[in-house]
Amino acid sequence: MSHHAATVSGSTWVARWAGVLLCLAVAVIHVVDQGGITATRDPHYIGVAYHVLEIAAVVAAVLLIVGLVRLGWLLAAMVAVGPLLGYVLSRGPGLPDYSDDVGNWTEPLGLVSLAVEGALLLLSIPLFMRSLRRRT
Repeated sequence: MSHHAATVSGSTWVARWAGVLLCLAVAVIHVVDQGGITATRDPHYIGVAYHVLEIAAVVAAVLLIVGLVRLGWLLAAMVAVGPLLGYVLSRGPGLPDYSDDVGNWTEPLGLVSLAVEGALLLLSIPLFMRSLRRRT
């Protein structure tokens, strides 16, 4: 079976579209949380991180759609891990010049974000690892 046929067949195609939707959901959640696509959160580095995450999520979705699955799954995993780490740090010890969310573990949008990012991570890691075993 050719690499292309294996990439777009059956469950892999479904997984790719699930990854696309989860990546786009991460982007949308963070756009909503920052107050819109043109808004930037304070402090400035948090706002920049949000924009980088949103762009990376869209790029990962596009890579998965066009069939660049190895790079797409790798970027999708990073799109999942980044905000998961940010959630823990911002709610736990806090971040420099950013303590608004310390202790706010049950914010509804934050919990939705955790669920989406967790699902994306659970999907992307094994599929990225599988892509490494395939010859391209």
